[in-house]
This record gives sequence, structure tokens and C-alpha cells, in this order.
Amino acid sequence: MRYIDENMKLKAIVEMFPETLEFFSSKGFKGLDNENTRNLAGNISLKLALTAKKINSSIFIKALEDLIDNTRNSSDVTLSKTEKKDGAINATGLLPCPVRIPLLEAFKDFEQESNMNINYDLKAASSGLDWLKDSIEGDGNAEQLSDIFISAGFDLFFEDKLMGKFKKNKVFKDISGLKKYNKDFDELSLKDPQGDYSMIAVVPAVFLVNTEELGDRPFPKTWEDILKPEFEKSVSLPVSDFDLFNAILLNIHKNFGEDGVRKLGRSLLQSLHPAQMVKSNKLRVEKPAITIMPYFFTKMTGQGGPMVAQWPEDGAIISPIFMLTKKSKEEELKKISEFFSSEKVAKILSHQGLFPSVNPNIDNKLDGKKFIWLGWDYIYSNDIGELIDSCEKLFEEGTKEV
Repeated sequence: MRYIDENMKLKAIVEMFPETLEFFSSKGFKGLDNENTRNLAGNISLKLALTAKKINSSIFIKALEDLIDNTRNSSDVTLSKTEKKDGAINATGLLPCPVRIPLLEAFKDFEQESNMNINYDLKAASSGLDWLKDSIEGDGNAEQLSDIFISAGFDLFFEDKLMGKFKKNKVFKDISGLKKYNKDFDELSLKDPQGDYSMIAVVPAVFLVNTEELGDRPFPKTWEDILKPEFEKSVSLPVSDFDLFNAILLNIHKNFGEDGVRKLGRSLLQSLHPAQMVKSNKLRVEKPAITIMPYFFTKMTGQGGPMVAQWPEDGAIISPIFMLTKKSKEEELKKISEFFSSEKVAKILSHQGLFPSVNPNIDNKLDGKKFIWLGWDYIYSNDIGELIDSCEKLFEEGTKEV
């Protein structure tokens, strides 16, 4: 649902949607919580205010829309269909916050057009995985599982006590219909060679560099640069974004070993939410020189300011967005699986959310940018759950060494 128009006055927006006050404040719009200031400064249009701060209006408005929806529709059908029907297909998972609403609107349209009977619980990724893990842990009875799962990252899908035990029993099958993935990933071999897991898109991790805080240090262009001594206690990491953070830990471990993970810990200054990261130069204390964040949020930074986005020259580390579908219900699930792998969904993910899609017919508009992917050989030759735990301990050790 659209709530915000760029011609609306700031005063009107925050009075209609008071939940946006903190968001505006985090982006440098101070004083809107004060009635006198709001009456004076709040009578300019959102368009004019964003232009003055050199902030991309479409991205900013999209973030506002999602914030309002998160607050006002937390129990709405867009989050889950609460009236469960017997004999229906069950879809469960997490959707990326920036594109959650358009994805769910598209899914509801698909449900009506296909005349399928579907129970779904597709929450915002920000709600975390705990509720999903609780529903999976147990004796390994596949009958109790949802028919479709969607989520990003590695820990849910590869830990033996979670999805790993079902994978070993060949419960899942890739029925997405995609024979080949997007050419942007030709060098990565993203497609599961064992045919169990589907992938629909990826979440790239990139750098946002505060040139004012950088000082005379060289501009960081690679992941190896981030690990250098000159950047100890200078980096903000998405520690609370478990999917992306775990992908970063695993790839640093693979490419730089245990010492690399400790060095990453030594580089940590603080953990920020991506919405805070884009304005980290406004912090009063402990300003990070570098923030590592999902690619989407770099587009919220103003042009010409001190914050400069850098796609790592050696590649953006990616957290894959997986889809699991039950092999035993291949015929019933095929249409839904093909929907989530379709061009319609791919355009929402790639063009609105900047989550590059694996659909081969989509232009991800990446201009040859590189990625770093953990790799199926590495995944299948390691206990990913145990490795994540080990990396977290190594990282914690590193934070205590400086």
C-alpha cells in the first residue's frame, strides 16, 4: 500500500505516521518531534527536503513505506494467513524487508489467479529465524514440515539439527524450472549440484566508506584491506543481520583462515542496523571509517557527501536466498516454485530491492561486478552449523584483542 507522496509536507507525514519520527531523525531531519520546530520547518515538501540533503527520493520513500507497513500491518494478512485450512499447501519463511510488501502483494495475486489453496506465514526478515527454528527442531518427521521454505543465509538450511537432517533423507527437490542461472553468476556455479536446493536471489555485502574518518589511511577496496591493522576498531559490521553476517564470517574463514576471522573481530567498532549505517557520519562518537552493509542501503546515501559506496574489487560476499520444496509434493508445488523463480518476482527482488536475481532473463544492472560465493564443494565438505559456531567464537576472541 502507498502511504507517502513526495509532495506531502514533512509535518503532515510525521503527524499522520508518528512511527516515522525516529527514522527521519536518523537521516538528519532533527526536531520534527517538537511541535514548534515541526510547524516551522515541517512545512516544506518531502521532495524538497530530500533534494536539499541529496538523498534518493524513491529509495527513501520505499523505506518509509516499509516502516509504516511493518508497524501497522504486523498482524495483517500480508504477514501471514492466520486462518489455516486443512489440505492446503503450507509456505513458510522470511522475505527481505525492503521488498516484503511488493512480494507479498504479488503472491496474493498469484494465489487468486491460480485458484490454489495456500496457507502461508512469510514474515519480514527482521523478525529473525528463532520462530522458524523452533518449528523445525525435533525428531526429523518430514510430515510436520511446511511444503515450501524461503529464507536467506546458511544456518537454517545446513545445520544437521535443522534442515540438514531432512536434506540427508532427500526430502527436498529443486523444482524451480530454472535450468540455468543468470549470466552474472556464470563463474560461481550457484546451482546446487545435488539438485536439492533452489536459489532465487542473493544479498551482496559491500562497503560504505566515510572519507572524513578515513584520514590518511588508504581507501579500502578489498576484503583483505578490511583486515589490515590500520582498520582495527574502525569498521561497523551487520552483526545483528545474522544471515549476512554469517555469510561474511564463513567466507572470511574460507579465504583468510581462522586468523582472518580474528582480524575481522579486531576491526569491529560497533554493530549498526543498515538504516543507521547510511548516516553513520552523523554519529556523535565512535564514527566508523567503514561500514559493511547490504547493497540496497548504499543507495540511500546522498551524492557528494563524505559517504562513498565501494563494491569490493575482489567481489561482494553474498548471502543466498534459498527456496526449499518438498520432493513428495512436486506436482502440487510446481506452480508456486515457478512463481518465486519467475521474472515477475525477479524484477521485484533485483530492481526494487537490489538483490540480484538468478533468473536468466533479468538484467541485474551490475556492469560486470564480482561476487564471492562460499561454493557448494565447501558447503558439502564442512559441517556449516559447527563452522558458524566456531567462527563466531574466533570473531569474539578478536574483538577482545584490541
